[in-house]
Order: sequence, then structure tokens, then C-alpha cells
Amino acid sequence: MTGKLYGVGVGPGDPDLLTLKAARLIAGADVIAYHAKSSGRSNARRIAAGLFPEGVIEERLVYPVTTGTTDHPGGYAGAIAQFYEESAERLARHLTAGRDVVLLSEGDPLFYGSYMYMHDRLSPRFPAEIVPGVTSVSAATAAIASPLVRHTDVLTILPGTLPVPELARRLADTQGAIIMKLGRTFPGVLQALTEAGRLDDALYVERASMPEECWRPAREVDPASVPYFSVIVVTGDSANGVRPTSAPAARLTGAPAPSPRPASAGAQAAELLVVGLGPGPDAWLTPEAAEVLAGVDHIVGYAPYVDRVPQRAGLRRHASGNTVEVDRAAHALRLAAAGERVAVVSGGDAGVFGMAAAVFEAAEHPDLRHVPIRVVPGMTAVQAVAARAGAPLGGDFAVMSLSDRLKPWPVIEKRLRAVAEADLVLGIYNPASRSRTTQVAEARKVLLDHRPADTVVIVGRDIGRAEESLVITTLGDLDPASIDMKCLLVIGARGTRRTPSGRVWTSRSVPEVQAR
Repeated sequence: MTGKLYGVGVGPGDPDLLTLKAARLIAGADVIAYHAKSSGRSNARRIAAGLFPEGVIEERLVYPVTTGTTDHPGGYAGAIAQFYEESAERLARHLTAGRDVVLLSEGDPLFYGSYMYMHDRLSPRFPAEIVPGVTSVSAATAAIASPLVRHTDVLTILPGTLPVPELARRLADTQGAIIMKLGRTFPGVLQALTEAGRLDDALYVERASMPEECWRPAREVDPASVPYFSVIVVTGDSANGVRPTSAPAARLTGAPAPSPRPASAGAQAAELLVVGLGPGPDAWLTPEAAEVLAGVDHIVGYAPYVDRVPQRAGLRRHASGNTVEVDRAAHALRLAAAGERVAVVSGGDAGVFGMAAAVFEAAEHPDLRHVPIRVVPGMTAVQAVAARAGAPLGGDFAVMSLSDRLKPWPVIEKRLRAVAEADLVLGIYNPASRSRTTQVAEARKVLLDHRPADTVVIVGRDIGRAEESLVITTLGDLDPASIDMKCLLVIGARGTRRTPSGRVWTSRSVPEVQAR
């Protein structure tokens, strides 16, 4: 009979924070294993050492490298992977011999812990049980005795190893945050906190629950003094009880929009800017759009588009879901009405199935009509797909959305027939989604009533992004099941052709006979 593997969390540092179950298992273990630095020191062992039974077998699993360099042919990743494989086999020998193994993990075994890598390798072969432990997050928030998040606030746990722009973006988009893995990353973390406007909310906690525990504002910490056993707590409350960044999506309606500075009773409305970000790559963002985004204090939009705007100091982000366009627009208009510099962002061009129309719709409200609106154009998705394929939009073309969320399907079908009868190249946005799975097949059937089966069809997916793909097929061979929301379709006209190399183009001229 084999032994059992126990992944036991020993808490953040204070032995008194061990759970009763953890203490019982440690005291009765056949084998106690723990990971250790190259120096041989193990904080997990230090925490639990007072509970080790006499004669217990110890397995010290010493990392070959932590953050330094290595001459392993696979680099750092290769050295660590080999270490985990070898460590797992050391423990497997005990388990095969019928000995129970307690593998200690500082904090909680599955919270940035090395235990999980042993579990991946050993649990398919041996029985395994995980005993949770108090995390450094709990210890740090207890140390500062300050609420981290309240009610519907969002808590985000972030590694300090993230790139500064990404870390800043995520800090700006959450109410409360914990930043871990500090040490040499601390200067970049401070920069990200500054860019996110969260530095005043950030408290540095060192060696939480240990005798050396201390904490102070993050801005007062010497970066050269920061050890690994430290975290930053970013509280959801500011000094006046209101989070200094954007409200969550659920708060976009109802109450007046928050303002970072008091608006005078006669505040003059600022111009609201509606900005097209293009289909994806930063290189496709226009210089005008980049200049506008660099000069505003608020970004409002659908969360994935807000995420594309780099965070910087003073910028407040207001992200929401994909089905509240008019509410989102009204929120932005209220901010602008109070004199705030605001940009509403939209993918592609804001005026093509984007936020511009929603802004003008919301601006019909009597309280918002006085807000000036300017639309900043962007490259459209249909342009990007067409350019990848060649020149399919060289002649007359139409653009439609297959989404029936804002218009009934009979209207879409009527327009499809009109476009097909007029022999226009057709760009199709929003062809399918999780809840809309039949429209592509129905549209294909309508088009085949008027177009031959060999009509050229272009399927562009995630164009401009790393995972982009472009498929050239025909209307007869188009597989509706292969189409999802990430796709944009271009359906050719009679004048659309393929070159021997597979490029697609549409003639600018139309024979007179086609006009009859």
C-alpha cells in the first residue's frame, strides 16, 4: 500500500497561525519535505520545526536557482522544470515505500506555492490531500488593520513581475489590490502605482506575522531594502471613503458620474471625444487618436477597449460590459458636462458599429444636449481584413452587422437580399456569438439565392493580433460552424477575383451589361 501526499500550508510566518489539522499531520508524519533556497534556509521549516516528531525523515528540496542566472541548457525554465521532476521522484520513492509525506508550503499550498508543481506530478500516481493555510494576504491586511475591499468591491492579486504598463492598467481597474513578488521588482511597482494614481492608497508590509513585522506607506520605502517576504496592500478606500479610480460598471447608471475635483455650479461643459482605437495593433492607432488619449483625464468604454489604453498618472478608467452602450455614453456625457476631459473609446472606427451613435443617442437627453461632441476616426476592421486579403473593396461595397440585438432578423434578411441583388461586395460584422449561432447559415442561404456558389468569401479572424488568421473560401464552401464573434466576413461581388497567388481584388469598373 502506498503512502499519502499531504500539501500542508503552514501560514505566513507565525507558528501560532498553523491550523490544527496542519499541526496534527506534521506531528504524525513519516516524511517531512520542504523547499529551500540555495543557502539551505527554509522559512516553511522554520515555522513548523517545533512540531517535527522525533526521528522524522526530512527531505530538503533545494532550488538550483531562484532569480539568478543558470548554465542549464534550457535556461531558468529548464533548470526549474528539471528540479521539480527530480524532487517529485525523491518523494515518490517514499510514497511507493508506504510512507506518508507532508510537504510544507509557506502560506497556502496553492497560492503561489511550489507544492502545486509536486501535486501536478504526484497526484496522478498517489493519493493526495491539500490542507489550506493562512496566506500572506490575510496576514498583511491584519497587520495594517484596514479593510481591503467592501461590499461589491473587486480585489485583484498581482505579481510584481508584470510589465509596468500592464501592472498599472490592472491597478487602475480594481478597487483593492495585493502586489506580491517584490524584492528587485519594487521600483517598477512604485512606477505602476504612480501611473495608476494609487500610490497614496498603497501600504508596504514586510514579514507579516513574523517578529520583524513592519509596515509603512509604500512611497516611504527604500527600494534597495525590500526583501522577498513583503507585499503591498492597495486599499479600496481613499482618505475620503471613495475609491480614487473609476466606479465599476454596475454604478454607471443612476447617480451622477463621479468627479475627481468639485465642479462649480456654472461649470462649462468640456468637449466629449469619441475615439476609434483601430482593430487592434498599436501601430494602427492614428496619431490624432493617440494625442487625444494622452490629453484626457477619463477613459470610458467597453472593458477590452479600455484595457488597450496605457495607464498613466491621473488617468481614471471607467470600464463596463458590452450591452450598456447608451448608459456608458450617458456616464461620459455627465462627466464632460461637469467640465471633465473625457474620451469614449471604441474598437475600429467609433462611427462604424461603435460608440459614436450611442453617444449621440444619449446626448438627446435635455440635460446633456449642451455637451459638444467630437468623433476621432479610426481604422475599421473591414479595412484591415480587406488589406490582408488584397483589394476586395476596390469597387462599391456595403457593410452590415448580423447582430439582431438592436434590429429584428427580418430587417437584416431584407437588407441582405437588397445588397445581393445590387451585386455589392459585403462586409459582415458581428456574424455570430455564443447566443447567436444560426445567423451565418441563414445569411449564406439568402446570399446563395442571388450569388453563385463560387463567389469569393474572405474570413478574417483577429486580424492585426498575434493569433490572426485569414481564410479565402467560397460562398458554397463556407462553413458557418467555423465562424464566431472574432471573425469578419467579406463576401465578394461578380467583379471580385482571385489572383494565381491567392490574393483577392474587386474591379473598379462594372460592364454596362451588368447594369441592365
